[in-house]
Amino acid sequence: MNKKIAFLLIAFFSAFMSQAKVTLPALIADNMVIQRDSEVMLWGKSRPQAEVRITPSWNSETVIAIADKSGNWKAYVKTPGAGGPYRIVFDDGEKTFVENVMSGEVWLCAGQSNMVMPMHGFKCQPVEGAMEYIVSAKPSRPIRICNIKRATRFTEQKTCKAEWFEHTPDAVSNASATAYFFAIRLQEILDVPVGVIVTAWGGSKIEAWMSRDVLEQFSTEMDLSFIDRQEKQENPHQAPTLLYNAMLAPLKNFNIRGVIWYQGCSNRGFADLYARLQPEFVKMLRGMWGNNELPFYYTQIAPFKCSAPNGYEAALIREAQLKNLAEIPHSGMAVTMDCGDEFCIHPSKKKPVGDRLAFLALQNTYGLTGFDAAAPVYESHEIKGSNVYVTFTGTNLGVGPKGHLLEGFELAGEDRKFYKAEAYVSKERTVEVKCDSVKNPVAVRYAFHNVAQVSVYNTYGIPASPFRTDNWNE
Repeated sequence: MNKKIAFLLIAFFSAFMSQAKVTLPALIADNMVIQRDSEVMLWGKSRPQAEVRITPSWNSETVIAIADKSGNWKAYVKTPGAGGPYRIVFDDGEKTFVENVMSGEVWLCAGQSNMVMPMHGFKCQPVEGAMEYIVSAKPSRPIRICNIKRATRFTEQKTCKAEWFEHTPDAVSNASATAYFFAIRLQEILDVPVGVIVTAWGGSKIEAWMSRDVLEQFSTEMDLSFIDRQEKQENPHQAPTLLYNAMLAPLKNFNIRGVIWYQGCSNRGFADLYARLQPEFVKMLRGMWGNNELPFYYTQIAPFKCSAPNGYEAALIREAQLKNLAEIPHSGMAVTMDCGDEFCIHPSKKKPVGDRLAFLALQNTYGLTGFDAAAPVYESHEIKGSNVYVTFTGTNLGVGPKGHLLEGFELAGEDRKFYKAEAYVSKERTVEVKCDSVKNPVAVRYAFHNVAQVSVYNTYGIPASPFRTDNWNE
């Protein structure tokens, strides 16, 4: 054979084979967790119109996908019950392997800096109790962490940068503390593999995580014109839709059990808008994953002084979040009024936050009984003379502690001036509130400041949400 022809043939087949190997998105990678007992989508790229054979080791049944003219392909694979590790083979003439795959529970963990805050803490800002979890982390424990790299885009993306990590000291040290404490509690109780996908950016606003299509209904309240101009933003992580495009949209093909969300601080000053944005955000998530009952558990923001401890910016966001609890089906809210830090917006107490989110999931998503994970919330009040009787939601076991003076309550009369009040549990779910300075009360508040002392809990140790009965402008 002519040497030149032979060289060309070798070059041709080398080029052909170099294009044959399947490429996979960053989410489909070694160490990942797939949602158990479901049908998950696997997708990637190959040669145009190539046949891609997908064989998972849990059943050795091959599923065939045909790439389109651009080389894109997708397939649906039935997953087993909890277990692993498994291997998935992708073969389009050359084999690609994904190793050390676990089948279990997958949760998306999103938000701003208090979701970002790693187990090793931020500079000069520790995470309470983190050391014992970091040093005792072993790869044999089936917890996996996937971190989505920070990015912004003007248009919706199909791919992102991400990496899955095993349960090692290094991985746990760098993991979101809230997400990790949530994951380890689920894994401990359910005794199945748990994977958490963390997509978060400090200082981000909720609208940054929402699609342009959804935000169009709020176009009179936020300017979206910069998107068409692709105009550089001073704070891109706060600009509408830029994080959705780069850090959320690329995840929608990956099956998840539910979402936990820790965000709200950056929307202070716009509580009324936030109250309308968050329900639409949840509808968007449920549309993305094709599940109208996708669980959504979120954190009511913790105390921080903001402009002043007695101010109301944070209190108004908490009020919006409380309102959303009644408006968003299949949701739950973790109250963190006993986990804050007046002087630091990143409180060290992340374990109670992760635990309370996990308790909500364990009760409402996984059906565990014998406890009440829901925070007591204001149900009604009755004024009798100079006393106000506040009733909270909750079990028949009521709220407490009974017999103690309860801090955080205030009363106001027609002059709208609030005074510190005395409060005691009077029966089961009812608290009696009175104040010598307010003879004819018309409104009652509980813990309704940026920073406030809380005292009311259900009998399982879950704190009650702050509230107010008035709607007076602050």
